[in-house]
Amino acid sequence: QVQLVESGGGLVQAGGSLRLSCVASGRIMFSANAMYWYRQTPGKQRELVAGIERDHRITYADSVKGRFTISRDNAKNTVYLQMNSLKAEDTAVYYCSAASTIWGQGTQVTVSS
Repeated sequence: QVQLVESGGGLVQAGGSLRLSCVASGRIMFSANAMYWYRQTPGKQRELVAGIERDHRITYADSVKGRFTISRDNAKNTVYLQMNSLKAEDTAVYYCSAASTIWGQGTQVTVSS
């Protein structure tokens, strides 16, 4: 069984920063999986925020380009999302995913304007 556990969410003022972490454990070859961060707000579909492939190719949603940075540490089975210049519209529950098939429980990010 594979478990993904996110941490690092919280309440921050607009313009501030947060760093999310997601640690994978269990029967997973972490380095062989693409890892993603998604977010979801009530009444809306879950949207892809950023992804990092096993060869470290990276993609970002247009709405976060230049503000968010995704990275991974395969030795620690961990993927990170550094979020800078946060905006009120970044408020959401952020989910970590392995290959878009295994999901964490989510961590709330609230940005006050």
